[in-house]
Amino acid sequence: MTNTIITLFSNKCPNCTKGKVFKNGLFNLGFGFPKMNTTCPNCNFKFEKEPGFFFGAMFVNYALGCAEALVTYFIAKPFFKATFDLRVFPIIGIVILALSIFNIKLSRLIWIYIFKNYKK
Repeated sequence: MTNTIITLFSNKCPNCTKGKVFKNGLFNLGFGFPKMNTTCPNCNFKFEKEPGFFFGAMFVNYALGCAEALVTYFIAKPFFKATFDLRVFPIIGIVILALSIFNIKLSRLIWIYIFKNYKK
């Protein structure tokens, strides 16, 4: 389990754990939509099983965004006097926007790892 999490966060192929899924890596600060390899450069494992395969990754991305929003709220909450201060919302928005490219890549990687064939 920990080995799977390590290979997931290191942008490795779920099949051979050597090739890269994204060309620029998981922690790239570039602008634009992330460039993803269609197949693994090492073992030729196809990442997109069928057209629309990554539609489900949007739900994973939504869950990541909600988790980040909650964590940001609980970290920022002690810095405000009121129990529910509206000034927390721009902070949450900035954090979600700052992590959006990372979330797209991570959600796709999680989606690929969920549907990997684990029989060996």
